[in-house]
Amino acid sequence: MRLIQKPLNLILLIWAVFLADMFFHLQLARFGIYPRNVYGLIGIVTAPLLHGNLQHIISNTITLFVLLTVLWIFYRRIAVQIVVLSWLLGGLLIWIFARPVIHIGASALIYSIAAFLIAIGLFSGSFRSFIIALIIILLYGGLIYGVLPTDEPISWEGHLIGAIAGIILGYQYRFYKRK
Repeated sequence: MRLIQKPLNLILLIWAVFLADMFFHLQLARFGIYPRNVYGLIGIVTAPLLHGNLQHIISNTITLFVLLTVLWIFYRRIAVQIVVLSWLLGGLLIWIFARPVIHIGASALIYSIAAFLIAIGLFSGSFRSFIIALIIILLYGGLIYGVLPTDEPISWEGHLIGAIAGIILGYQYRFYKRK
C-alpha cells in the first residue's frame, strides 16, 4: 500500500476538486491555463486538477495512476521532482505556446510522465529502464495520436508539450542511478 500512497493521494485530490466543482457549481475551469494572458498563469498550477466532465476525469485518472505508480516504484528518489517539474514545465510551455483557449486536465502531466519513462529508458543505458520504457510503449503507445492536431476541443498542444517536457526531463535525468 505504501508504494501507491503518493500516486493515490494525487488521484484523490484531483477527484476531490472535480466533485467539489460538480456539486457546488464552482465553474473551476475558468482557472485553467489561458495562454499568454496574465490571468491564465494561475492555470499552470491548477489546470491538472481541473476536468470538464466525468469521462475526462476517468480517462485521465486511470492512466495517471498507472504511470505515477510505475514512476514511484522505479524512480522513487526523483518521482516527486519529476511530477513537479512535469506539472510546472508543461503548464508554462502551454501558457507560452498553445492556442488561446482555456486548457484543463491532467493530460499534459500524463504525457510528460509517459515520455519521461520512455526517454530515460532510451537515454540512460540502463537495461531495467529500457524494459520499463518498452512496457510503457506497449501499454500507452497509442498516446502518440493525441499529439496530432484535431478539430475537437481537446488540447492536443497540451499532449504534445507534455511529451516534450517529459523527453527533456528524461534527458536531464539520464544519469540517475537507482540506489
